[in-house]
Formats: sequence, structure tokens, C-alpha cells
Amino acid sequence: MSHFYAMLFRMKYIDRWALMRNTRTETLAEHTLDTAFIAHALAVIQNKRFGGNIDPEKAAVSALFHDAPEIITGDMPTPVKYYNPEIKTAYKAIEAAAADRLLGLIPEDLRDEFIPLFDPYDEDIKLVIKAADKLSALIKCRDEKALGNRDFTSAEDAVLKSAEALPLPAVKVFINEFLDSFNLPLDELK
Repeated sequence: MSHFYAMLFRMKYIDRWALMRNTRTETLAEHTLDTAFIAHALAVIQNKRFGGNIDPEKAAVSALFHDAPEIITGDMPTPVKYYNPEIKTAYKAIEAAAADRLLGLIPEDLRDEFIPLFDPYDEDIKLVIKAADKLSALIKCRDEKALGNRDFTSAEDAVLKSAEALPLPAVKVFINEFLDSFNLPLDELK
């Protein structure tokens, strides 16, 4: 019996943004789905407008697994995770051990199909997922601010700068063409 999918479905119990006062809690499952949608979009944009060669489906599926180790570790707040090089290195080792534990739950004859989803070998896919992860965080920050939560103001600024600094032109396209729609009421999304 494999417990792999039962573990994956526990993403809905992991809350994000633990150090911040949240108007609405975001779960790891919600963040993961958002990141997959955005990763797919970024790959398509990069391919169509900038001559990229990124597999959008692989980007989306890999994004579904990008934070799976947090099922075991929980969501480590970014200021803690990157506080200094020693903590960053230690946390990367903890994440790798958690990923190995999850991969160990997959039947051995299927495992090789999942390994590249947890740690994509393709650097373009890694970059797309990193960008999608940041854009998902940016959307969360803007949602919170739209609900009057000023605690996310500096986080929004930091995440936006970090996203825009990535060497992926599709990020700016997503920001310019899609981001403002996220704070419109339903009746204006026509």
C-alpha cells in the first residue's frame, strides 16, 4: 500500500504566511494550484512572445510538486528560511530529506517518473516555477492589501522587486497584462 497520494492531499492542512496577520488564510494546496496555473501561463508567454522552448504542461505539473516537501516541514517563512547562509543550507537539506521521504512512498517501479517533478533538471522549468511562485505570492499580497491588510505592504514591494529581477521576460508580461484583474470584482471580469 502506498501512502503517497494521501500525503499529497494533506497540502490543504498546511497554512502559509505564518508570520503575517492574514485576512484570509491561504493553504499550501491553494498556493500550489495557483502556482501551477501561473507556471503554465509563463511558459506559454515565454514561448509565444520570446521564442522560448519550455514545455507548459511539464512546467504546470512540476509546479504542483514544487512545495510538496512542506507537507512534512510546514511552510518556513521566507525571512527565517533566508536569514543567513547556514539556515538556508540547513533548510535546503531538510527540504531534500522531506522530498526523499515523499518519493520513498511511491512504488519503486513508478518512482523515476516523479523524481524530476520534485527537482526538475530543466533550468528553464526551474526558473518558470520560481517566477510563478513569486507571482502567486504577489497576488496574495495584493489580495490582502485590497482587504485592508497593510501588513502585506512591504512584502508586496519585496516580492514584486524579486519577481521583476528574474531573467524571464514573461514575468513582466504577466504583471502588465494579467495582474490588475485579480483585484476586480466578479462583475468586472468580462
